[in-house]
Amino acid sequence: MTRRRVSARIPDRKAICPGDATRRVSEEPSVDLDPDAITEIATALGRAVLTADAVADHLGVSQAVASDALDRAVERAFLDATRVEDTRVYVPADLLGRVKQERIVTFPDRREIVVDQPDQFTRAQLSQFARLADVNGSGGYRYEITSADVWAAPVDDADALVASVRRVLGGLDETLESWLRSQYERAHRFRLRTHDDGYVVLESDAADLMGNVARQQLDDHLRAELSDTESWVAEERVADLKRTLYEAGYPVQDDRDLEAGDPVAVDLNVDLRDYQQTWVDAFLDQGAGVLVGPPGSGKTVAAIAILAAIGGESLILAPGRELLEQWREELLARTDLDDSQIGLYHGDAKQRRPITIATYRTAAMDRHRHLFDDREWGLIVYDECHHVPADALRRSTTLQTRHRLGLTATPVRESDDEREIFSLIGPPIGTDWEALFDRGFVARPTVEIRYVEWDRDDRDAYVASEGQERRQLAASNSAKIDEIEHILAANPAATALIFADYLDQGAAIAERLDVPFCSGETPHHRRQALLEDVREGRRDRLVLSRVGDEGIDLPAADLAIVASGLGGSRRQGAQRAGRTMRPTGGARMVVLATRGTREEEFARNRTRHLAGKGVPVTERDAVTTVEE
Repeated sequence: MTRRRVSARIPDRKAICPGDATRRVSEEPSVDLDPDAITEIATALGRAVLTADAVADHLGVSQAVASDALDRAVERAFLDATRVEDTRVYVPADLLGRVKQERIVTFPDRREIVVDQPDQFTRAQLSQFARLADVNGSGGYRYEITSADVWAAPVDDADALVASVRRVLGGLDETLESWLRSQYERAHRFRLRTHDDGYVVLESDAADLMGNVARQQLDDHLRAELSDTESWVAEERVADLKRTLYEAGYPVQDDRDLEAGDPVAVDLNVDLRDYQQTWVDAFLDQGAGVLVGPPGSGKTVAAIAILAAIGGESLILAPGRELLEQWREELLARTDLDDSQIGLYHGDAKQRRPITIATYRTAAMDRHRHLFDDREWGLIVYDECHHVPADALRRSTTLQTRHRLGLTATPVRESDDEREIFSLIGPPIGTDWEALFDRGFVARPTVEIRYVEWDRDDRDAYVASEGQERRQLAASNSAKIDEIEHILAANPAATALIFADYLDQGAAIAERLDVPFCSGETPHHRRQALLEDVREGRRDRLVLSRVGDEGIDLPAADLAIVASGLGGSRRQGAQRAGRTMRPTGGARMVVLATRGTREEEFARNRTRHLAGKGVPVTERDAVTTVEE
């Protein structure tokens, strides 16, 4: 029997008309799943967490039949069921115990969770309310629960949050439960609204909170007291007010009625995936937010769908010129907009149109700022929004707009101020990476850290150095070039990107491999041509500096080799692995680190964020080291 891959989305059975449900199931025989059958399927699939599409694919039946069989197994207590984002998953509890012993230890006072050998389901659930802090080489994961994680948890109330945490941990300490509830409540104690006369009002749910917190810390932001729980806000200080209260532990709900500018009719000509539609619906429901998903998951398409749904003048901000062009091309390809409606604002091309695309830096510059301030935007899109907390770029979040939308695969910053992303733009919206990996929308990359021994001359120089020079020598260890050649020789058919943060190192690698080196010093037109060659399959090798970390669409790349990186930057590690994520193929990233230096620690830090997202990370000695 030919097996047909179907969507993993499980429809809400209550929303389906009974006649439709009967008709779908009656088209083919039903399936009965007893414990032995469930064990056989889980063993064949190599996992203890089942989805309807995986079972349907394995049995060669429709998703409706598989879903019906799984739900009947739940009714007979053979399975437990829950929902991870938009996917209904089924967990055979007895099988979990036989397949892999998973130990979860909670430290309530420190609000830490240590998990030994967590499965995909557990990692997905933990990511809803905690952040991965550390991973060791033997499969131990350490999670932290911070205030920001609780504030951003995708739940409707404190009871749902507590139930979610209790379900994952198998119980909940009273002290931790009390803290979780208090933090959730803090996130709902202040809100901004628009007064009937048009000015902005800050409103608290308690008079003492307004007096002892808001008015004490926000004296320069408030124009007058309106009541014991209400204050008139200086409109130009709204962004700073939100940040100040966030830092004080009180996220502000922004319910202002803002102008949307002139209407812009936009028709979308692409079908959204089910999870993309979920993102769009969630954003429209709350009016602001940050789409968080792995590279290749279609955040740009979802953002364009949001732009079309809002239908107002829109400003799109991005960190570099390449992204501006890519946005313009995507808008033209995915909508009925034409060139006359889309303006690029950078360099000599300073066009303000109904849809304007600009760099963050340009929008923040004083000599250009009034041009953006004068317009009433219906939507501002912050692409690669992990840049937003930087001082020069934060100013762009004060621009008046009805809706703010951020896009990022990696809302992590080594300065640990990623919480500002959500305070300045909006709460996170997204589908867990694991769900997209399992459903085949994005390839699950494999990540391997390889430890390279020293080239003798480089080691002598390293021993005699210190500080930044020592770090650069370890990163630029010339023995890495031999390892890169071995990796490429072992993967002759792969389209490979080689990343090097130091220009001399990048040039040396490019010279040895006889391939181009694309860096910030490469002229813009030449850089565009090289990237286009990779996109179109005319080139299968390219060395990149930091210009390749983000904003470059390279869907054909299936191997990334990291010769050197930004210390322990988790964001950079995820971005570079993201260059290999696409719907098909074996995505792979190899991170090279010089043995016996801080690069070992940096390499583990760079891959920590990926490990927390369900990406397998392994460690080994370099091939050249083994051969020697």
